[in-house]
Amino acid sequence: MSTATRFFEMKRQGKPIAMLTAYDAPTARAQAEGGVDVILVGDSVGTNMLGYTSEREVKLSDITHHVAAVRRGAPDAYIIGDLPYATYDTIAQGLESSRAIIAAGANMVKFEGPHVDLVEALVSQGIPVCCHLGLEPQHHEEKRLKGKTAMDAAKLVADAIAVDRAGMSMLVLEVIPEEVAQVITQKVKAPTIGIGAGRFTDGQVLVMPDVLGFTQSNFRHNKRFAEVGTAMREASAAYTREVHERSFPAEPNAFHMPKDELALFKA
Repeated sequence: MSTATRFFEMKRQGKPIAMLTAYDAPTARAQAEGGVDVILVGDSVGTNMLGYTSEREVKLSDITHHVAAVRRGAPDAYIIGDLPYATYDTIAQGLESSRAIIAAGANMVKFEGPHVDLVEALVSQGIPVCCHLGLEPQHHEEKRLKGKTAMDAAKLVADAIAVDRAGMSMLVLEVIPEEVAQVITQKVKAPTIGIGAGRFTDGQVLVMPDVLGFTQSNFRHNKRFAEVGTAMREASAAYTREVHERSFPAEPNAFHMPKDELALFKA
């Protein structure tokens, strides 16, 4: 497994970092074969795959389960695991939760908010940290643009510098103005990964079900690279129709006994 050092080097060389979310072995395998730099097992697994209504419902056991699946699918990938809501309220709790995610197969842990003390504690224990600023899905009820005012933008920059000095290895910036993300990217040593943060971060991350078009709804920050949702619905409808019509299974799908065994069986 590679270390986070190469992402600092990619930032230094101006090479963009490509990150995607994955929650299962087949998806992780496909992403690894596609050359994705980082796989994120995010708390987005809750609303996208587990049927939860909010990221807050995701449990630590959910994340460790899916991290392990992703690791089995992509043994050599660099994997980041999200700390779920209310699993890092104290430093002791954050350390315990992070150790569980690392033990499940992650290389790095990610959490929301400028928790400098937690960054320092994790780094002191040899656990690489990805911080997350801007829109925080676990903590913000309204999923809207953050950092629109000069005061809010300055706070984001100050928070980013603080966690950078504490030793973070990566920073996700979600749904903030492009201009703010550009300033943060210039001021911190760690590579920045944007999602709805414009063109000037060190890398980008998207949620795989959004990329694949699982649902009919879409987001401004997203780009659909496939329409898998439509294909799934069409395939399901075609399968159901053929079963109802008794056209599936057909002769090519059936297995037969050897003729001599069939004769004995009938006798």
